[in-house]
Amino acid sequence: MDISDLYDHNYVPYSKKTSVALVRSENGTWFPGVRIENISYPLSISATQNALFYCLSEGEQPAELFTDEVNASMIPSWEKEFGFTANAINNNDLQNITFKNPVLDSDINKIDHLKQLLDMAVVGESNFPVSAIVKTEQGYFTGVNIECTSWNMGLCAERVAIGKALTFGSTNLMSLEIHTRKGEFSSPCGACRQVIMEHLPKKQIHLHHADDSESIHFSEDLLPHSFSSSSLSNR
Repeated sequence: MDISDLYDHNYVPYSKKTSVALVRSENGTWFPGVRIENISYPLSISATQNALFYCLSEGEQPAELFTDEVNASMIPSWEKEFGFTANAINNNDLQNITFKNPVLDSDINKIDHLKQLLDMAVVGESNFPVSAIVKTEQGYFTGVNIECTSWNMGLCAERVAIGKALTFGSTNLMSLEIHTRKGEFSSPCGACRQVIMEHLPKKQIHLHHADDSESIHFSEDLLPHSFSSSSLSNR
């Protein structure tokens, strides 16, 4: 996969405007991200956030960001919070990059891996780690929640996992598993449920609770009457 492939992996059915971002970690590892829109527009994930949170969810620290969203209003806050420098992307200067491959083989022990992932969550604000694994035709993609001091700029584990899967070209998201270490019931928030409905319609969502019990739900059951409209001007 190269940068040109990333533009094809954008999910932009509403704006038709593609974006790509790349993050180089302090260890020299490269993490890509693409724009992922949602029919509820404010829930769209920018390419920059996708790439940045992919890096953070893998336990690495971002050093440089290259993005065609360099004028996005949220980037200075992320720069200050996580200590990287932002640059405009120049495809000619970023050739022959090898991206970190996040795909896990389907023979992993999902429960054990979900529990291990909880230690990767960036939860300085809530101290409430969440992990997620999404199954695709390629294998498994993982995510943990990434929090920021400005709360509205973070992202939940479910959306981090979905963002990775779409960035790497997965077109068939088959199921989603979520785990928490605390709380009475492990369950995605309302925003995640809307995103889940867009990418995993009629699919099973496995909720692994802190007491090691499990409940299985269909996405429609988690968010009945989710927003969907043929009246959008750019639908």
